[in-house]
Amino acid sequence: MTTEPAPVGFDALGLDASLLAPLEALGILTPTPIQAEAIPHLIAGHDIIGRARTGSGKTAAFGLPMIQRVAAATGRGVRGLVLAPTRELALQVTRALRTYAAGTDVRVQAIYGGTAYHRQLRALQEGVPVVVGTPGRLLDHIERGTLDLSGVEMLVIDEADEMLRMGFIDDVEAILAAASGPRQVALFSATMPDAIKRVAMKYLKDAVEVQVESGALTVTHIAQRWMLVPDKHKPEALARILAAEERGSTLVFARTRVDCTRMADLMAEHGLDVDALHGDMDQTSRERVLGRLRDGKLDVVVATDVASRGIDVGHLTHVINVDFPENAETYVHRVGRTGRAGRAGSAITFVTPPERWKIRDLQRRLRVDIAPMEVPSDAQIARRQQSDLAKRLTDALEDDNAEDTRAWVSDLVAFGEWTMENVAVAAMTELVGLRRLSLERSEEEQPPPWARTATPPPRVERPQTDRPHPDRPHADTPHIKGQVDTNAVEIFLAVGSKSHVRPADIVGALANETGISSREIGAIRIFDRKTFVGVTQVAADTLLAEHHALIIRGQTYKLSVSHRRLTTARPPAAPNHRPRPTAPKGPRKGGPPR
Repeated sequence: MTTEPAPVGFDALGLDASLLAPLEALGILTPTPIQAEAIPHLIAGHDIIGRARTGSGKTAAFGLPMIQRVAAATGRGVRGLVLAPTRELALQVTRALRTYAAGTDVRVQAIYGGTAYHRQLRALQEGVPVVVGTPGRLLDHIERGTLDLSGVEMLVIDEADEMLRMGFIDDVEAILAAASGPRQVALFSATMPDAIKRVAMKYLKDAVEVQVESGALTVTHIAQRWMLVPDKHKPEALARILAAEERGSTLVFARTRVDCTRMADLMAEHGLDVDALHGDMDQTSRERVLGRLRDGKLDVVVATDVASRGIDVGHLTHVINVDFPENAETYVHRVGRTGRAGRAGSAITFVTPPERWKIRDLQRRLRVDIAPMEVPSDAQIARRQQSDLAKRLTDALEDDNAEDTRAWVSDLVAFGEWTMENVAVAAMTELVGLRRLSLERSEEEQPPPWARTATPPPRVERPQTDRPHPDRPHADTPHIKGQVDTNAVEIFLAVGSKSHVRPADIVGALANETGISSREIGAIRIFDRKTFVGVTQVAADTLLAEHHALIIRGQTYKLSVSHRRLTTARPPAAPNHRPRPTAPKGPRKGGPPR
């Protein structure tokens, strides 16, 4: 009989003993595949390209070797640097690195936009050895002369594909150029677009590629389903899924802050412990929501894509995409929030009738089957609620107070005014009312009438559209069927190149502060003291309704509409001939005078 080899522990990867104790305290005893593969290479000093999905444990894969290397370094200043696309992810990585460094003297500082400079400046002046930051704010500190990267020994680019999507790739290259010493570089990305490959070839030397699973670029380890739901019925469909699915904590994705808040309020009316998480919340509010989720005190969180970057919770069992993700990469990042560390996970995506071609396109791009499902019926919901209630009653019998309850019920029956059956019925009726459940014997096995056409749709091909020029990521895009007009409205900001504002600053501020996706942003035109930004109509409505200002490079600027439609039409070409000379006035031969 063949026996499987014992799993390798962290102590076999070359890590110092000071790093093992914090892991043991957290109950982390066995490395994940990406950690087992990447840590030895990083400790040996190799550059690496790590292709790993969200939730694979890559923060520890680069964080533990970085802490070990920095702890052994001499001198002051920044020795380890991590680039993260959003402030939520920067804070998440910072928390993890501080935990790993608990047995050392290594300090870690997060540096990101949308907050005051003084605390970050003080940490840099004191010589903090490890910095985790977003590209825009890091570059701002470099240009101000408050961040010196000449002593960096290890540099990590986390979620490089997300950096590219948000328009930060030029900033990343500028930071890499600023860290010009003999540094080690680790690049982690769920996907590997050509632009990321180019950066890797330019800045990494003899890099070792680490890809620990063939499905690393997809989410094949997660059960994936889709449901045909008209837009106006999304709240009812979501409520039905949350009531019918056997699940733990659930993360729901909505497109905008308004959608988040509205959906969370509607789910609260169904008696769920729910909260919203979006880019318009201050950091204290975000941390409160994330803390409640980690502690198991929240049943459902409704989030935008940007705000979700800070969510790293092992007990999430479901991800529900109420609004269809904008691309395959976003889908992978969303769905990867569940099914972590080998646990089971489930993902459900709502598809409106006009979006039916998107689900087929998504399956083709990810090479994964996403099964159709029907909206849960009343009977399914009733069965789930009754099953959950029966489990709760079983647990209640094992409670320490069960014997006191049993004695009291016996007294009620002994006085002759109650029967055991009436006590049980009365108690259950009270409990069902408090929990807003239903014990009706529903015979309705069909989904609600509006959902009874949700059969697998006929094949609908993706509309053919012209691709923007590769050198113009924010190129003007005409409004045609199947494609969003990213220049429907032009937003005005009273800041320009005189303040050293760049397109990446605008995209980063909109993505981080407002939750607007980079794919909703069109042409960006920057003049000396003003900037015009093309956005979709939906994005413009969201910005003007919910955000009165934007923080760019530490300064606040008011948002307004430029009151004119951005046009992509070119001016008429200049004539290539001289105008015909005008004939002199006077008598015309063969006719009356002019």
